[in-house]
Amino acid sequence: MKKRPLIIGITGGTSSGKSTVTQKIRDHFKHEVIFIAHDNYYKDQSHLTLEQRAKVNYDHPNSLDTKLLVKHLKKLLAGTSIEMPQYDFTISNRKKETVLLTPKKVIIIEGILIFENEDLRNLMDIKIFVDTDADLRLGRKITRDIQERGRTLEHALNQYVTMSRPMHLAFVEPNKKYADIIIPQGGNNRIGVQMIIHTIEQLYKESKRKI
Repeated sequence: MKKRPLIIGITGGTSSGKSTVTQKIRDHFKHEVIFIAHDNYYKDQSHLTLEQRAKVNYDHPNSLDTKLLVKHLKKLLAGTSIEMPQYDFTISNRKKETVLLTPKKVIIIEGILIFENEDLRNLMDIKIFVDTDADLRLGRKITRDIQERGRTLEHALNQYVTMSRPMHLAFVEPNKKYADIIIPQGGNNRIGVQMIIHTIEQLYKESKRKI
């Protein structure tokens, strides 16, 4: 029988370097990894206009269907495939298409709010917090929002000041206490990433849990 998959949670402030850390882990384990972005579980907003969607606080836990994510993770742990939703940031809504995911050795979940929900936290075998200075994160966020998400500079700055920063202080930074590993400097921390990879390998090797 196959061993139970390991669930790795990677969080940190917006634009902290979570995706870089995640990608280096995925590069190491290759086909043995499933990646799930918490962002894909933003609630469907088809009932709202595009203008109304722009005013939603996407940094607040209520904007996400975390119950569905927990349900999907439990299915994967039980050996059952899931249909993962997809999210389009340019229209601030879910896509009609989903992605089929089948259970694999390692499941990585990434997002700024994944430590905020106790049920989700309790499913994680390793909890990682990527710790990056706020000034650096702000610069990265503005660049990303403009280049990848079609936002204006004014919108990106306003969103950070009114939503991202206060929500970070309320729901992200306080939950650093739940981390098993804190990685300063994100993906640039080569030793930290290697330590994470080694920990995943050892934990999976020693695990006696079965699917």
